[in-house]
Amino acid sequence: MLYNVVVNDWGETTYVPTTLGKGVLIAVLLLLLAAAVAFAGKKTSGKSRKLTAIQLSYCAMAIALGTVLSNIKLFSFPTGGSVTLLSMLVICLPGYWFGLGAGLLTGIAYGVLQLIIDPYVLYPAQLIVDYFLAFGALGLSGLFTNSRHGLIKGYITGVLGRYVFAVLSGWLFFGAYAWEGWSPLPYSLAYNATYIFTEAAVTVLLLLLPPVKKAMTRVRRLAVPD
Repeated sequence: MLYNVVVNDWGETTYVPTTLGKGVLIAVLLLLLAAAVAFAGKKTSGKSRKLTAIQLSYCAMAIALGTVLSNIKLFSFPTGGSVTLLSMLVICLPGYWFGLGAGLLTGIAYGVLQLIIDPYVLYPAQLIVDYFLAFGALGLSGLFTNSRHGLIKGYITGVLGRYVFAVLSGWLFFGAYAWEGWSPLPYSLAYNATYIFTEAAVTVLLLLLPPVKKAMTRVRRLAVPD
């Protein structure tokens, strides 16, 4: 059995991975990381053998650091969603470094780890939207890997991608939590914008600071040496 059906403190029927289920998810996470490295190797053609270990370590570190930062919550809403300490930025970095394919797969791998650590699954389809699509969308940062101001452009694009799927999830699966007098879609648009765009605004302001820009440039040179 890959999951147990339990009733949480709010009376909701939720799906929680068993030990076997977590083992399967860990195997999926490792496969996603391997696939991300393969895509990153294609981007750095001619250097993929030398860079494979570097790419793997940077993708893995981004997932680990993003997970740690996701638990440093500057503000949390009682029904889910929080402003974290730059966790979305960290998950956007592999896409910016290694390209779209590596970014998407790293984002999905991060979603798998979130599913292992802190699952909140009411419906199978909601699992796909919240954990695979929403976090995977942060990898859209890879669309701007070679663009001027590519990190900021990529970060904003990744955040918008996550927002779209968060809104979709709130509309389809959590409409019952809509504020009084609100229909599910406007509620989901407003609710998810509050925490996602607050974190995004703080992050973009930080990225515009000259010392932070220089630091990010140095980190990219380490991740993708010439």
